[in-house]
Amino acid sequence: MVDVNLVLRSTRVVTPEGTRPAAVAVSGGTIAGVWPYEAGVPAGARLEDVGDDVVLPGLVDSHVHVNDPGRTEWEGFWTATRAAAAGGITTIVDMPLNSLPPTTTVENLRVKQDVARSKAHVDVGFWGGALPDNVKDLRPLHDAGVHGFKCFLSPSGVDEFPELDQEQLASSLAEIAGFDGLMIVHAEDPHHLAAAPQKSSTAYADFLASRPRDAENTAIQNLIDQARRLGARVHVLHLSSSDALEPIAAAKAEGVKITVESCPHFLTLTAEEIPDGATEFKCCPPIREAANQDALWQGLADGVIDCVVSDHSPSTADLKTPDFSSAWGGISSLQLGLPAIWTEARRRGHGLEDVARWMSAGPARLAGLDRKGGIEAGKDADFAVIDPEATFTVDPAGLQHRNRITAYAGKTLHGVVKATWLRGEKINDGGTLTDPSGLLLERNN
Repeated sequence: MVDVNLVLRSTRVVTPEGTRPAAVAVSGGTIAGVWPYEAGVPAGARLEDVGDDVVLPGLVDSHVHVNDPGRTEWEGFWTATRAAAAGGITTIVDMPLNSLPPTTTVENLRVKQDVARSKAHVDVGFWGGALPDNVKDLRPLHDAGVHGFKCFLSPSGVDEFPELDQEQLASSLAEIAGFDGLMIVHAEDPHHLAAAPQKSSTAYADFLASRPRDAENTAIQNLIDQARRLGARVHVLHLSSSDALEPIAAAKAEGVKITVESCPHFLTLTAEEIPDGATEFKCCPPIREAANQDALWQGLADGVIDCVVSDHSPSTADLKTPDFSSAWGGISSLQLGLPAIWTEARRRGHGLEDVARWMSAGPARLAGLDRKGGIEAGKDADFAVIDPEATFTVDPAGLQHRNRITAYAGKTLHGVVKATWLRGEKINDGGTLTDPSGLLLERNN
């Protein structure tokens, strides 16, 4: 008989089998069982009854640019993980750029882990990076526990992380397939980008024209072809073009080992609403039109899109110039992803079970985190407690991000995060955050 030290009870607990009244029993940071709501509380256990607030599995955000060390003025592990905890996220996986050094060797990974260890308010894993000259480093990084490898097929925006051409992509994919690793890909074709009109402008329409759908569509088709030929596992990052859904669905049906994510900004913001000069909305690939967004939501509903993650990519305010061509491309949304997606999901007739599948179970599966992603026995006791009916208006001053520039400023969102629990300990209580207690994670498979 396990020694239960905590029982978290709610009339609405989101489990893999659906939402129901339940009492979640916790033992030593692990979920011991999901009991009937009326179950008694064992002697010595603490009862936390959250009433009608919803208990979700802690969210997993597998696409976060923490930028620490080297560009810590852009973000940092302390601030990023506080923002995660405030937003109901209990695990993040850090991208290999834009830190200095990038996570492209085991030595560089150790540097980043040493920086993160004392600052992590939530659990943190790490992606490795695939560069033209580091094929020899991929297996050692895999053996060191990274969750997979990120590459770019077009310029990344930072000189220390160059893109792969198709031959280099094939070399890296062949190496990674040899140990059944995962390649996650920023898929925009550089030739289509070079052929698109490029000019300095404050007009969002000009920026959108500079990142055409064809750049995504072509890069994704090339990736499908390479993955099929090499038997490699690949993942499409931050899908923006809905045109690519059909070939992705066909590839999945054929047995190609491909998954895909999209992001809150593509699913909740539209090109039509972006004012000229408002470069807080700039990201690559770009936010597209409302009709494109409708098709992305259909892709989610159909299961073609596997997960929703932030692509939190902050910068200092001075880099967000009014000129879309020169402004830093990245949207800060780590703390706001859950309410942003829930606001739009509920409007479109989706439930919190869907949100949990997209933002917790899906990213956990992608990153090989077997103990994350669901409220069921044997998994970590990670929870987000929310009032899904409550609303709030986004005030940048209330964000935990180091730089509080956000495309969501002034928006009214549904879903107030009341508490966040990490391995059975409350790390966010109504916005009051505890000292760092996150662990550094390695891939489970």
